[in-house]
Amino acid sequence: MRGYFGLGVEGISKPRNVGALFRSAHAFGGSFVFAIAPHVNVREVYAADTSETAAQVPLHVYDSVSGLALPKGCKLVGVELTDDAVELPSFRHPTQAAYVLGPERGSLSPELIERCDFTVKIPTKFCINVSVAGALVLYDRLISKGKFGARPLMPGGEIGEVKEHVHGLQKFRTEKK
Repeated sequence: MRGYFGLGVEGISKPRNVGALFRSAHAFGGSFVFAIAPHVNVREVYAADTSETAAQVPLHVYDSVSGLALPKGCKLVGVELTDDAVELPSFRHPTQAAYVLGPERGSLSPELIERCDFTVKIPTKFCINVSVAGALVLYDRLISKGKFGARPLMPGGEIGEVKEHVHGLQKFRTEKK
């Protein structure tokens, strides 16, 4: 799969939720994790993050939304249950993305929502646990951007063939003389 992603949280207060989120990011191949104004010491998350994500991928901690720094070209995707958010099954994930989720008993701050390039929601009847929401978003990214065979038409049917990538001809940005 081409591209990269990071996963972060804003204002989160439960170390086990941070640990579960960061573990999911690590398991799905995340390139970095981040926390904005956390109400926990994010290094105390190892009870739920037995993969010790912060020792495997970069961990960035920001005091405020204004301090959030993402790589050039990286799109910020807020995960929030709002009326105008795109439902996750209809969302095309950016190749370079940073997903951010809000606190357990709250929402992403208006300042952070304003900064997001996209806002997505999981089409559920009510809010679900923040660590479960993060895992669902990353799973959706994997199945939409990964290379998997088409689903069978019927349960137990044959899985579609995975097509090999075909490289095109070499392209030159300037003409050779």
